[in-house]
Amino acid sequence: METIKKQASRLREQMAKQHAVLRQFTMRYSQDPALIDEAELQCHQNLQKLYNSTKAAKHLQRNIVRGVESFIAISTKQIEILKRLADDCCKYGSDNQSSNFALAKASVDFGTSHKLIEKENENLLKILADQVFAPLREMIMSAPLEDARLLTYRYERIRQDVESQIAEVMKRQMKSKEAGSNDDSTSKLKNAEFKLTELQTTLSALGKEATAAMLAVEAQQQKVTYERLLAMVDAEKAYHQSAASILDKLHDEMILAKEQSDSLAQSEVIEINSQTKSITEGPEPMKSIQNNENGQANEGYVAEVIHPFDAQADGELSISVGDTIVVRQVSTIWMVTGRVPRKNWVVSICLCPA
Repeated sequence: METIKKQASRLREQMAKQHAVLRQFTMRYSQDPALIDEAELQCHQNLQKLYNSTKAAKHLQRNIVRGVESFIAISTKQIEILKRLADDCCKYGSDNQSSNFALAKASVDFGTSHKLIEKENENLLKILADQVFAPLREMIMSAPLEDARLLTYRYERIRQDVESQIAEVMKRQMKSKEAGSNDDSTSKLKNAEFKLTELQTTLSALGKEATAAMLAVEAQQQKVTYERLLAMVDAEKAYHQSAASILDKLHDEMILAKEQSDSLAQSEVIEINSQTKSITEGPEPMKSIQNNENGQANEGYVAEVIHPFDAQADGELSISVGDTIVVRQVSTIWMVTGRVPRKNWVVSICLCPA
């Protein structure tokens, strides 16, 4: 590829020199209209436009390939990071399911949803790699483009030879006019004109071939690049739609979890307030333990402490989870654990019959 670029650079320099020489002859002497080929000039202009067009399209394809390649590399790292975050959220939610707060369930929903989103992201990257990156990269290095460019380079070389030969013919014409008509100058002029005709014929055929090849390459570049860009847009659209749908569902689930948590917390507050009110008002009238079958009063029953209770006033008993006590008298809220009335009271919900 570097060799071709160097050859093209040398050709452009040589063509510039030939144009300078040709302009000098044109300014000094009137040029024969027969030496000017309008069709060849038009062909040359068309090839220049096609060369610039295919060059710009190739640069665009190369930029797309580089951009997609970088996007895939960066997104792959981001997916790994977000997957770890999703796993951490799921782990926290699983370890704290007994919590009455909304965070545990929201963490599980968040982690599960983002795993789905990253799965969609992986599908997007696969489509970009298979349907955008690979086809464009292959086309950049394809043979048709290089073959068309080689034809264009050959055309430029022949065109350079034609311009040189035009200068030679003009030179012979001037000598023929200055020296008069003689066999040697006439022969050399005819040979120069014959060689020019051959070169122009070759140039015309090569120009048509190069133009056809460049037109085919240009059409293919435009078609394939457009289709790959459209495929990229379709893939991104599908990914973002899926991600938006998953996030909408996640948002609704998190809001519902918060409402349920707030409702449960409100119920607990009402229950605590009710218990606090009962404690403040004091125990209700005691109910004696039922008599046994012999008509004698029961001595009470054994209960196990399931919730701790800290004494707040005289006559109340502090207890800890796991303690075992004997209940002597009961009321709706209170239980007494001693024989003396209103001594050693505890809240009934803290006890459970052993």
